[in-house]
Amino acid sequence: MIEAQDTFNNTAEMGSDGFSVLDDLIRALSGSISQENTAEIIQTCAPLSAADIAEVISKLGIEKSLPLVRALDDAINPDVYVYLDNDIVTKLFEDLDDAYIASILNQMDSDDALDLIEDLDEDAQQKILKTLSRKMRVTLEEGLTFPEDSAGRLMQRHLVAVPQFWTVGKTLDFLRAARESVPEHFYGIFVVDPMHHVVGEVPAGRILRAPRSTKMSDITLDDVHLIKADRDQEDVAHIFRREGLVSAPVVNEDNRLIGVITVNDIVDVIDEEAEEDLLKLGGVSNDDIYRDVLKTTRSRFSWLAVNLLTAILASIVISLFEATIDQVVALAVLMPIVASMGGNAGTQALTVAVRAIATKEISASNAWRVIGKEVIVGTLNGFFFAIIIGVVTWLWFSSLTLGLIISVSMVLNLIIAGFSGASIPILLDRYGLDPAVSSSVFLTTVTDVIGFFAFLGLAAMFLL
Repeated sequence: MIEAQDTFNNTAEMGSDGFSVLDDLIRALSGSISQENTAEIIQTCAPLSAADIAEVISKLGIEKSLPLVRALDDAINPDVYVYLDNDIVTKLFEDLDDAYIASILNQMDSDDALDLIEDLDEDAQQKILKTLSRKMRVTLEEGLTFPEDSAGRLMQRHLVAVPQFWTVGKTLDFLRAARESVPEHFYGIFVVDPMHHVVGEVPAGRILRAPRSTKMSDITLDDVHLIKADRDQEDVAHIFRREGLVSAPVVNEDNRLIGVITVNDIVDVIDEEAEEDLLKLGGVSNDDIYRDVLKTTRSRFSWLAVNLLTAILASIVISLFEATIDQVVALAVLMPIVASMGGNAGTQALTVAVRAIATKEISASNAWRVIGKEVIVGTLNGFFFAIIIGVVTWLWFSSLTLGLIISVSMVLNLIIAGFSGASIPILLDRYGLDPAVSSSVFLTTVTDVIGFFAFLGLAAMFLL
């Protein structure tokens, strides 16, 4: 076991620098789990950080990660569950005792605890909530009333707020005296009026530099960005990014302070939203790697079914020119080139547009300018590649007419690809649909149909 322990120690050091847990480390731990050697499991996991243990659990699979969690028991850091994918947490919570789950959640920040239980079914939520401390139960029950992916779900209830008539000295004395109830990490102190409305925020640095006799109202930043509890987390991330915020107060319908969102929460949101949009373009979800086979199959079936229908539509277009293809076999060889170039060019424009929509860089004022730019780019690339493929086709099949036909088809399809790639996601977003999910299906259909129709249509006109 000495060799395995050395591996764990080395990995623990690597983990603190951001390196992943080594595969041989996981194999060694897997052996300990199979042998049900609890002491060995605890000993080998002791040097690992919470992020490292979460990675071990993710790679072990649910069959062996559950015995690992039970072996570690109270020795496991609650932050381990924060690093785990929600689908894994859900599976673990199905087999862990409610009292154990409650003990884990009671040690967490309220926003992290809420993130762990919000994906559970209602019955499982109620069972766990009943075993929590009263304070945590009330906090989580309130959090579950807010819309999914909203600021109310994201916010932390643990914050520091003081009356506007307090002095710096009284505030500092309060922070020292109430250190048990004050958050371990905070970026600023909110100043509130008697109705608990936010008057402003005082950065921690200002408090430390100001004389004790200074009133908090005198050093308060008036430019405070209030976040409504029901506001979408993606909008909140945009505000943080645009304004360069490190924290922002969350208020209810009466504009009373109920929580705070910090930049570390927003980093997670930005990462999740970017990953979600990227995966949606491929018709998959971010937890596909952890789902069972049947659930993953079902989630991808609808996407593939839509693609099948669009492929059939493109095939119907080809069938309209069956006689033309029979007489000029070279058309069958060249057809995929036109469609493929259009699809790739459209995907480039589509990716730029979806990303710009996600970061709110596209609005009604500049949508046509963005579309126009992509059309121009498609036109220029169309001409450049038309010359290349035209010459190649001419030399390959000894037909100048065929070379001109594929050149014109290339230009037309790349123009349409640029227009469609930019306009389709903008149009879908305008009608409240998620452009990351369905844009590529429409784009593929357009570029395939236009590409085949232009190429085969011109061939039918000039070669027969």
